[in-house]
Amino acid sequence: MPVIRQKIAIGISGCCMGAKVRYNGKGWDMLKFIGREKGDYLWHPVCPECLAGLPVPRNPIRIHPDGRQVWEGGGRVLSRSGDLTRDLKEGCRISLEVLRKAGVGVFVFMEGSPSCGIHRTTLKGNRRGNPPGVFGHLLEEEGFFTIPVAVLQSPILWWDARRRMLAFLWLSEQEAATPRELYGIWHVLKFLCQELDNPLAREWGKRLSAMKPGDFPGLGEAFKREVLALLRTPSTLPRIKQSMWKNYIHYRRKTGKDLAQIKMPTDLRSATALAGELLLLERESAVGEVLFGTSPIVYRP
Repeated sequence: MPVIRQKIAIGISGCCMGAKVRYNGKGWDMLKFIGREKGDYLWHPVCPECLAGLPVPRNPIRIHPDGRQVWEGGGRVLSRSGDLTRDLKEGCRISLEVLRKAGVGVFVFMEGSPSCGIHRTTLKGNRRGNPPGVFGHLLEEEGFFTIPVAVLQSPILWWDARRRMLAFLWLSEQEAATPRELYGIWHVLKFLCQELDNPLAREWGKRLSAMKPGDFPGLGEAFKREVLALLRTPSTLPRIKQSMWKNYIHYRRKTGKDLAQIKMPTDLRSATALAGELLLLERESAVGEVLFGTSPIVYRP
């Protein structure tokens, strides 16, 4: 059972860690939602807008048309203060340098921000450009595992993001030297991949089973690239329920133990209760040294 023992460094938009660096001087402590677990990680807050030299408070900015084109030379960052394109790009470069220096590969971002947003760069009722944001695009291009900060407020969404993050970081460090080692990596991740995208996972299972020695280098690179991309994709509650039940049956077969708290996929319960079941099965599997394919990487910093 793979274990990550080094404490994981996570970047976060500074305004989400309580720093009052938003354009309106506000900030929120979003880490309070994960309670004591926040102490399991090393947090690195950055604010690209402040590192761009912009004051607090400041005029709101907008991107035109989107963050990708800002980097490609066809877009601009504007505010009532004027054109801030060069300044914000420099603030994003500095933020990236800080995160890389700290060994960060994960970033919790403020959705709706024209700098940090990825899927949305608008505030409610306002149009300030199309996604991604200027820094958000840079995070995606640099291969970060990104988590919307709202996920921290939901036990089940955070559980899903955390287990995918651990698998992502573990796979990022794996370098298979032989086809057998590559297949061993697949054995660890295949159940999670089947939950996230069953057709793609089964296709990879077939390709690896039919792999010939001459196929290995190129196939290994493609495997790592595609599975890392897949692990960035959130799951759904129905898929999580089915996957948990499948792995619970495996747990009972291996240990001979029943966990009365684990309900069938068709049983109704809240998302918070489901998260509690998953955490229980995660812990019991680790204690019994049984691979919990739904959450295959154990984190013990």
